[in-house]
Amino acid sequence: ENDVRRIQIRETIKSHFEKEEELFNKDIKVLSLFFIDEVAKYRQYDEDGNEVNGEYGVIFEEEYNNIVNEYITVFNTPYCDYLRNTSASKAHNGYFSIDKKGRKIDSKTTRGTDTSDDESAYDLILKDKERLLSFEEPTRFIFSHSALREGWDNPNVFQICTLKHSSNDVQRRQEVGRGLRICVNKFGDRMDSITEGIDFYDINKLTVIANESYESFVKGIQSEIKTDLYDRPTKASVTFFTGKTIIVNNKEEKITSRQATAIYQYLLRNNYIDLDEKPTDDYKQAKEVGTLAPMIPELEPIAEQIHTLIQSIYDDKVIGNMINNGRQSKVQDNNLNENFNKKEFQKLWNLINHKYAYYVDFDSNELINNSVKVINSELYVTELKYTITIGEQKENIDKNQIENSEAFKEGKISTKTLKTSTSNQIKYDLLGKIAEQTSLTRKTIATILKNIDDSKFILFRANPEEFINKVCKMINEQKASLIVEHITYNQVEGQFDSTIFTESKLATEYANAYKAKKHIRDYVFVDGINKSTSIERVLAEDMDKADEVVVYAKLPTSFYIPTPVGNYSPDWAIAFKEGSVKHIYFVAETKGSLDSLQLRGVEKAKIECAKKLFNNMSTSQVRYEHINTYQSLLDKMNALK
Repeated sequence: ENDVRRIQIRETIKSHFEKEEELFNKDIKVLSLFFIDEVAKYRQYDEDGNEVNGEYGVIFEEEYNNIVNEYITVFNTPYCDYLRNTSASKAHNGYFSIDKKGRKIDSKTTRGTDTSDDESAYDLILKDKERLLSFEEPTRFIFSHSALREGWDNPNVFQICTLKHSSNDVQRRQEVGRGLRICVNKFGDRMDSITEGIDFYDINKLTVIANESYESFVKGIQSEIKTDLYDRPTKASVTFFTGKTIIVNNKEEKITSRQATAIYQYLLRNNYIDLDEKPTDDYKQAKEVGTLAPMIPELEPIAEQIHTLIQSIYDDKVIGNMINNGRQSKVQDNNLNENFNKKEFQKLWNLINHKYAYYVDFDSNELINNSVKVINSELYVTELKYTITIGEQKENIDKNQIENSEAFKEGKISTKTLKTSTSNQIKYDLLGKIAEQTSLTRKTIATILKNIDDSKFILFRANPEEFINKVCKMINEQKASLIVEHITYNQVEGQFDSTIFTESKLATEYANAYKAKKHIRDYVFVDGINKSTSIERVLAEDMDKADEVVVYAKLPTSFYIPTPVGNYSPDWAIAFKEGSVKHIYFVAETKGSLDSLQLRGVEKAKIECAKKLFNNMSTSQVRYEHINTYQSLLDKMNALK
């Protein structure tokens, strides 16, 4: 993620310079705005209280200097002279709340939003707007923690970079709106469509450097615009109120025509609607401060719901708290049935219902040698690259284009290698990270890394995170294979209670559940939605049809055996008719492929540990196998001695 932030800052500066060079001779100052998630990432303080750059400030100045040097060495123009006279440290600034010590802190935001009500945090930019738009003021890049609701309307913001994730309450449109203004020159003249010598649409173009994919950003912003375009009531008329469904004492009620007329008269009487039947400022202010006029006794019990309806005319955020979702799912129990009490299942349950502890003793040198060998032969990391997709909003778009997600056109796509990576500047505790993820000592990890080829170890610099993840995976897989050879299980005190089979599901989930006959609960919840391709679903159906199966259970994840690579929960417990098969009690794992080579090392190790426990150590009456169909289960049973 740090690399992505650096790329965003770099591309914002590049876009800024391109726009700035274009508009410099037109006397138009270009500004760029960064939205950040916390102030400390932009600016911090040393022990003496002096301001120092935070992470984003450091990255900005590094990237700014690199890009400026490219411009200055290639060009020799008045614009380049301007760049030479502006240092990176002077080119950026942040506008945040200022505490009593004069330190910048996160702006106070309205609860549930990222929108600041603390306008004092922005006094500097609000009071000196004209100076900010002059070329004598070096500040051109602005870092902000929150979007100021009032006053943040500087017309010359041409680039917006979102170094934060927009919350549900602060939509993309609100952030983008900080740059949707008609720009002005240094004299304050608006560069509108009647200004001579300019291309209005080309100059007044906002560039957004988003922290998400192009497709995601465009889809999101079009969706938000589309939401506002939907037709919605704008008048507090009798017709609007009549028949509206409201919730009263947890029950749905409809507003009658008599009540609707009374509401309308109430609004007229108190000057709460104008001649166009729209809520007035008097109403909005009274609602805000809690001084609304009382309603007649007939309406008083539903006054809160009425005011919510009125608010919904001018504020669509409030309606969701009043309307009941009739499709809201309810919880439904999937209780144990009589199959659970059958003697065959009770016998099977008593055989497998034990808790175990394991002991592993293997040679560390063998693990070290195996790990070094696989790392040297198989370790590769990907070169860090990033893709830039440039898209533009189409001209003269209409409602249909927005609703059909056709308001933007995708342009050039370029893929670049990340040359200056924050990864090279982040200090990794390499030994500690790998030791933590493999549960081995730092000494063992150090020995492994010391013995791998130099050509492999240098890959750490190219992509540290991928290097660590892949090395950990390889070591764990080697450890897993050794574990299976050397693990021993011992039964310990304790059993699993039958309450682990208690299951409650949302009513909507039952649509994809299987209504079983021989299962210990009425419904079986299996992996996969497609009934014809779900391995578990087909297996359950086949077991219901099979004469030799008496009862079976889909085992919950709370039933498990411990392994050195994590707890393991088998899928099924099956009891067969006595005499129909060689072993009447079975524990099974269902996987799409029976080829052990296609199983991940850790997954394979868990299955092998289960085989060792059930087939070799616990009891001769229970067998464990890895299967993918009921027929494969029968085949494996027939092959058993």
